[in-house]
Amino acid sequence: MIQDDRAALNLKIDLSKGILISGAIGCGKTSLMNLVRPFAYQNFDYKIKTCREVSFEFAKNGFEAINCYTLKQANQSKLTGYCFDDLGAEQQIKHFGNDCNVMAEVLISRYEQFVENKSVTHITTNLSASEIENNYGNRLRSRMRAMFNLITFDKETKDKR
Repeated sequence: MIQDDRAALNLKIDLSKGILISGAIGCGKTSLMNLVRPFAYQNFDYKIKTCREVSFEFAKNGFEAINCYTLKQANQSKLTGYCFDDLGAEQQIKHFGNDCNVMAEVLISRYEQFVENKSVTHITTNLSASEIENNYGNRLRSRMRAMFNLITFDKETKDKR
């Protein structure tokens, strides 16, 4: 968040990528993203939105609901930064009979913007890499490798709540 080139080099972190934090329920993933947010440079600021909320917005408003996460405004050079919290907790959603894996669509579109203009996305999840592939497909998992620095909490990490 503070763009420390030396520390990033030592930790093999690519500062142009977002963060994907994976770990057990209650280990502090969401709290960590809330705590570091005030330290982010303005160009790397982000909003936090739960994946369930994004899915419910789709159920209510259809594909238009996805646009605010995947399209730039006229005055923007890149997408607004987002941390999508709790990937995998959302349901497969229908809008007037149209089935959609909402978060897969959002992330694939954000990947295109990452490639085009380095728009940054962050994610927290309880899912393992294989569960991400099962839920969202190997195409998205491959793109996620390009988009994110992976930070994994050990499965023995104690519940922080």
